[in-house]
Amino acid sequence: MPENASLETMLRAAAPARTAADAKPNAAALLARDRILRTDQRPQRRGRTMVIGWASGLALATASVIVAAVVMMPQTTARAGAALSSSALSPTVAEVVEDAHAELAASPGPVEPRRFVKTASWNFSVDAGTGELRVFTQLSTISWEADGSGHVVIVNSAEQDPNDAEWYSHSQIPTSGSTEEFPMLPGEFLTPVTDPPGESLAAMREALDALQLPRDASAFEVVTAITTLLGQWTLTNAQHAALLTIIEEAGDVGIVPVTNDRLGRPVTGLRVLSADGAVSDVVFVSTDTGRIVGLERNVIKGDDLLPAGAIMGYQLWDLEGLVG
Repeated sequence: MPENASLETMLRAAAPARTAADAKPNAAALLARDRILRTDQRPQRRGRTMVIGWASGLALATASVIVAAVVMMPQTTARAGAALSSSALSPTVAEVVEDAHAELAASPGPVEPRRFVKTASWNFSVDAGTGELRVFTQLSTISWEADGSGHVVIVNSAEQDPNDAEWYSHSQIPTSGSTEEFPMLPGEFLTPVTDPPGESLAAMREALDALQLPRDASAFEVVTAITTLLGQWTLTNAQHAALLTIIEEAGDVGIVPVTNDRLGRPVTGLRVLSADGAVSDVVFVSTDTGRIVGLERNVIKGDDLLPAGAIMGYQLWDLEGLVG
């Protein structure tokens, strides 16, 4: 793994003179970065200002750079900022997947896979010199073609004080305002899954293998590969059913019982733990449609930047009818 200085040099070479040194990374730099970094790295202090959450694959590379820590938010604003809740009765993983399969079979969904993804995220930036934390929401849209060309649009809300309970209680995904656009020329969007994957279990395994899913992968590695795929493709219900089966078969999956995500949708969480125990990922499964609609990454082992219990990643998909 290259040291920070080498990484900075590689990123500058990949996207020379596009932004100031202290600016938020643009799409090209993020794409280049994601080809270098592994997903299980912890955030590093890099430069005067940084956006927390260089996490999983092209899903985050194109847009959704991540959320505010729950320990820094009022606990009364569940939809806007609190972590998932739990209840006394918890279903098994098999029951969650079985129920999701039934909903997927009964509910409408995309007719075919699309090279188009819209992501809502709750993000925060930190001044590495002063430690000042600012929070914002984001709507990102990526569309791309088989030749690697495409277009990224990112709409950011104004940055806010994380202690502003009023803002959190009414925080919304922005559809207009501060907008950044990044055209991608042929070959700039790099993915091994350029053709629409099939709907069978074997076809979805093949797509994940193409994304370098390790042999005998852990559940955490499986979820990382799946969320990378969901950051590139809007998939069909049958494909979501196959992905849920793959998560179940990976083993070592926990349950977060039914709650609401930050857009108010009822979801059940499938929780997986990283190999080093530093973070956990919670996959949100809609109890209405059975589809995978989001991901939350939580800090398990805190450090001087992010304490244990912080939410360092939060992104939501399937936004039709909820945001513009």
